Amino acid sequence: MRLSPFLYLIVLLPAASPRAQTRPNIVFIYSDDLGYGDVGCYGATAVRTPNVDRLAAEGLRFTNGHSEAATCTPSRFSFVTGLYSWRKKNTGIARGNAGLIIPEGTTTVASVLTHAGYRTGIVGKWHLGLGGPDGPDWNGNVGPGPLELGFAYSYIIPATLDRVPTVYVDGRRVAGLDPKDPLFVSYDHPVGDEPTGKDYPELLRYPASHGHDQTIVNGIGRIGYMAGGRSARWVDETVAQVLARKAVDFIAASRAGGEPFFLYYALTDIHVPHWPNRDFVNTSGLGLRGDAIVQMDWCVGQVLHALDSLGLADNTLVIFSSDNGPVVDDGYADGSVEHLGGHRPAGVLRGGKYSRFEGGTRVPFIVRWPGQVKPGVSDALVCQIDFLRSFARLTGQPLGATDGPDSFDVLDALLGRSSTGRPYLPEDADGPSVLRGRWKYIPPYPGGPLISSVHIETGNLMQPQLYDLSNDLGERHNVAAEHPEVVRELDALLRAVTGPAPPVK
Repeated sequence: MRLSPFLYLIVLLPAASPRAQTRPNIVFIYSDDLGYGDVGCYGATAVRTPNVDRLAAEGLRFTNGHSEAATCTPSRFSFVTGLYSWRKKNTGIARGNAGLIIPEGTTTVASVLTHAGYRTGIVGKWHLGLGGPDGPDWNGNVGPGPLELGFAYSYIIPATLDRVPTVYVDGRRVAGLDPKDPLFVSYDHPVGDEPTGKDYPELLRYPASHGHDQTIVNGIGRIGYMAGGRSARWVDETVAQVLARKAVDFIAASRAGGEPFFLYYALTDIHVPHWPNRDFVNTSGLGLRGDAIVQMDWCVGQVLHALDSLGLADNTLVIFSSDNGPVVDDGYADGSVEHLGGHRPAGVLRGGKYSRFEGGTRVPFIVRWPGQVKPGVSDALVCQIDFLRSFARLTGQPLGATDGPDSFDVLDALLGRSSTGRPYLPEDADGPSVLRGRWKYIPPYPGGPLISSVHIETGNLMQPQLYDLSNDLGERHNVAAEHPEVVRELDALLRAVTGPAPPVK
């Protein structure tokens, strides 16, 4: 894949940093809906991911690394706040016009690093709400948002690619918005006279398989209704390129200022709608979803190239992961199911996005810090919720009992200095489960299908489920009846941790 023009500019800069740094830069690359088996270093053979594989070869690849939840908004909430997703009501998948779901004043991973002297930035998918309780003023100040939660720089898409509004938000303003063409957004009723996928399916690039039949933007039906704001609308084929440029620009600007920096680079791939840049179409052999994986890997490569070119790689901690497990048909009949072939997005795991099985939260999880993290493989239990306390120790920041109370300090595991991570992990998929040691416990679920509308095994059964992951990572053999004492212990643990947040010692 050819090098993007904007990266040619940075290789002209001198390699030495303006001022010596004693703390590492931190880059967290967060992919979207990428499964445990979707990249080469975790076993994929049908699609190539050389940049992610390079990270794994040069860093530490975790086989027991997790998002906190099996869907995007809850996972992102937990990563940012160090709180289990159920601590805050209404942390399901947020509407595109939802108000900010994290209260101002909450300790966040960004505010911790700001106090440590870092320049902090977010580029990419936000999906944690914007504005007050009634949502943002799209035609004025879109805040509060990331800038009120510790980020000094913010260039985001408000929610997901399949939700309106399909615009970028630069700081507290919709980027490129013409005041003569104001933007209107609703999730309750149509606004304006824009065609919808339901009424005009012939205008769609591909049909919806479920939902996604409201306002059509760029030939793609979305969730929600919007009108106006035409000059501000993104072009789906260039979203990844625009955001990659913003990420690289942030790195270059931080380096020029001599500041340690934290970049939260939240990729939009491989979330639906799958409509990658033409440079990536038909490159995977797996249809549009596979092509989106190739584009996702290119985005990772842009950051790695920037770090190399600017002489920052050796002093930068790079973490790569995903917000939840995979889903193939998530609302669009785009051919991804038909082109899947023998590729297994969740690898050896059962379930995927929305599922209480391991495929919902066990995701690619790689840490690279040259000279500090020895390359290899770790089976330590680690979770993105633990970045807050781990980064606090890395940068010498004291935390109070109410700061990220559900976050564990697993820095030694992240850096490969210990094989022990957090002692247990409650996982959220519209209902809790818990992982401790070799055991995975899923409590009884009163009703609900085993197979969801997106053909994912949800893990919802009327009886308790217990799996010995040491010899049954695919969760095929329920051994709850054989180990009632383990069921009782884990059920009590789950009830304890889903109550009020305890003080952290």
